[in-house]
Amino acid sequence: MEFAVIQTGGKQYTVSKGDTITIEKLSGDHKEGDTVVFDKVLLVDDGKDTSIGAPYIPKASVKGTITKIGRAAKVLVVKYKQKSRSGWKRNGHRQPFFKVKIDALK
Repeated sequence: MEFAVIQTGGKQYTVSKGDTITIEKLSGDHKEGDTVVFDKVLLVDDGKDTSIGAPYIPKASVKGTITKIGRAAKVLVVKYKQKSRSGWKRNGHRQPFFKVKIDALK
């Protein structure tokens, strides 16, 4: 089974053809159905031999299609300081994400 390790959004993902991964939002204008190319490939294994980059493999890329653009569930942040009369401070945040279906490894 052929797979690769890519880096995007400060994280690393192990992907193979047909996988769907959830990644951090990419900069620039993107919409559902767009094709994205990941060129920061750290490792490629085709079943016979393995290529390891230092840190990236030149001329290696992974192509994918954006299937969904959304925002994750709300994460609540609560701050409370005991005996300070400042009370509770509550804040929320929804992290944007892209769902990408992997089409090809090169």
